[in-house]
Amino acid sequence: MKYTRLIIGVAIIIVAGWIIIGEQITGASANAVVNAPLSTVRAPIAGQLSLPDRGLGAPVSDGKEIATVTDARVDRVRLDDLLIERAFADAEQMRLESQIEETEVVMQRLVARSEQFTAARIDELETRLSHARARLDLLQAGLEGDAMIDGLLEDGQLQDLGDPRVPGSALEYALERVAVLEIELATAQDGVFLGDGYNDAPNAEQRRVELETMQGDQVARLTEAKARLQAIDDRIDRERLRVNRAGVASLAAPVDGQVWEVLASDGEHVQRGDALVRLLDCRDTMVTLSVTESVYNDLRVGDEARFRLSGGGEAHPGTVLRLAGSGAGTFYRNLAVSPSQLHLEGYNVTILVPALREDADAHCAVGRTGQAFFERRPLDWLRGLWN
Repeated sequence: MKYTRLIIGVAIIIVAGWIIIGEQITGASANAVVNAPLSTVRAPIAGQLSLPDRGLGAPVSDGKEIATVTDARVDRVRLDDLLIERAFADAEQMRLESQIEETEVVMQRLVARSEQFTAARIDELETRLSHARARLDLLQAGLEGDAMIDGLLEDGQLQDLGDPRVPGSALEYALERVAVLEIELATAQDGVFLGDGYNDAPNAEQRRVELETMQGDQVARLTEAKARLQAIDDRIDRERLRVNRAGVASLAAPVDGQVWEVLASDGEHVQRGDALVRLLDCRDTMVTLSVTESVYNDLRVGDEARFRLSGGGEAHPGTVLRLAGSGAGTFYRNLAVSPSQLHLEGYNVTILVPALREDADAHCAVGRTGQAFFERRPLDWLRGLWN
């Protein structure tokens, strides 16, 4: 019994010493804090800022408008010049369209006159041919008498009526007149006119052909004017887009997170590039911490780690994301929580803890402190049961 108690006491001392030593020599961080990157929203143009009232910590969504900047003195000279140029081009197009319509009206009138002339000319030729055939029939019937022959002769062919050749000459001339009139009638019906003192088409038809050529040139110039007007419209659209962008700029949140810092006031006149709001990016939370040199030298990127928030709770698994070493103050320039002087005296380590992004209670818990461990500790099983 005596030895049993002695053995039990020694065992308790050994276990207690193992626990104490294991807990103390296990690699752990001196201090750890939940951190996240900051996103700075800057003014893309100079103007008056319109910033709705958003308190610090107010949630923002990626792509949602958070502010606008309006420049009432945006340069519109180029746009005004283009609008004047478009007015001139539009007037030129309307002038050409009017000319084409007027030319078409005149052409229609000339077509009507040409058709009227053609019909009258055909009627004239048919009448003359009918009478010429009648005279020819009289001569071929053998009618005699100087008076009759005289009536069948044209001016300039009157000869001595007593000449025996006169009847034959009159018959020959009548045959010629019938043949010529038949040719003129046939060509007139085909739209071609034969005769002395005029061309193969009436004056109205010739004028219509000239106007048709002129109208073709007008149509070509109208097509060119329309293309020029379309080009000016495209330039106006681009210039309006530039003016709108230069006159009013809508600023959208680039991250899902919270308002961390407001750097300008509603109604304030800001310059291009001025910082307006800093937003906390809750999608990229991480844990920044410092460790001793001996622990740091045993770590590698990708090593497993565990992080526990101060005040108890579950130890969440994590992964070593970055080993920045000592004096790593520059790595915190774009992070929400800056390191303390004591923190900078150690060796900087950054770990990624996915549970901090997924856990609703710990989501975006930037600024909360805790402790990180890089090895299993003897009492981890007890902590698991306690939690």
